Amino acid sequence: MEQQSLAGAYFMRELDTSAKRLYPFPVFNQLRENTPVRYDDLRKCWDVFLYEDVEMILKNHNLFSAKHKRLVEAENILFMDPPRHRHIRNLVSQAFTPKMVQNQADTIQRIAAELLDRVIEQGQMNVLQDFASPLTILMIAKLLGVPPEDHRQFREWSERITKGATGSSEEELQAVVAEHIQVTQELTQFFLDAMEKRRHRPQDDLITKLLQAEIDGEKLTDKEIVDFCILLLVAGNETTANLITNGVRALTQYPELQPVIQEQPSSIPSFVTEAVRFYPSVLGTVRIAKQDTELRGQWIREGEVVSVWIASANRDPRQFSDPDAFQLDRSPNPHLSFSKGIHYCLGASLACLEAELAFAELFSRITDLRMAESAHLQIIPSPPLYGIKEFPLTFQRI
Repeated sequence: MEQQSLAGAYFMRELDTSAKRLYPFPVFNQLRENTPVRYDDLRKCWDVFLYEDVEMILKNHNLFSAKHKRLVEAENILFMDPPRHRHIRNLVSQAFTPKMVQNQADTIQRIAAELLDRVIEQGQMNVLQDFASPLTILMIAKLLGVPPEDHRQFREWSERITKGATGSSEEELQAVVAEHIQVTQELTQFFLDAMEKRRHRPQDDLITKLLQAEIDGEKLTDKEIVDFCILLLVAGNETTANLITNGVRALTQYPELQPVIQEQPSSIPSFVTEAVRFYPSVLGTVRIAKQDTELRGQWIREGEVVSVWIASANRDPRQFSDPDAFQLDRSPNPHLSFSKGIHYCLGASLACLEAELAFAELFSRITDLRMAESAHLQIIPSPPLYGIKEFPLTFQRI
């Protein structure tokens, strides 16, 4: 299996302009209706666009494996199959508990308030750089017990490890590989040092809890803890920051939502859920066929790469009524943005809590959110992640 076939799996020829990458949903709609399952000779992989099929592949780990060769060989539970996946997830879940997540609420609210304090008098901000990204990176740093003097370095690592290639050429991909290897080595040493300190002086943080997690006498290895911490840094920062920024994008696109939510703060969780469906932080993911499988009359052979397009599934009219409309009261809302089955996002509840409290802070203090007239939106160059590189916002203080 070639690295390029996997790294290039997200570079569809149909998304060949910046405008299409910024708003890919008409392309997905067309492909979903015309070629719901197709093989792309150029990328050497299959594409799957229908909700029913995407959900089936995400849930069926017996037919489709999440374990595949990646740009950087840092293992994490996203790319594991049972039984090892179950073993690691059960141990991690001892530390990463619902109670632990809920206990972060006051910290999230405090950080969001402090970040808004810095820009509220200006009446404008860059949503990602000034608010969403600092909020999520400071939260992850707090969870892991990273001291304040290391926060700047921590944020730099996060940006470097999530930066992707802007194209699928071998040269671009190899440059990304080299950068990811370098930052992974730096992060590995950082977390190993932190773990050694926690062994001598335990703290009330996630690293300590991961070191203490134990089932039937088995504990996580140092490598497994490091790999989970790196996963948390990547997934917990970048995707949640994109969730918040994408939510603000929706609010400026549908300004009629703003007074409704401000008058009914109880609707914020529903707003966040619909934002996650409407503008998912991850467009798709990759699976590997474990055996020859027929799907809609096409044979996917064992070992072939399958790109499942979550963003397309989330707009499938067979599953969602009026899917291209942002509906605050959409219920039920069975989006696939957090995956499905054994690989359902372990941090989904934390991501939603961060977003809900972030928007609660915004709606309690500012109004009339508008994209700045000077804005020229660009998609982040990290496929399959989906977010805006810079989102200049103007607003009025309440």
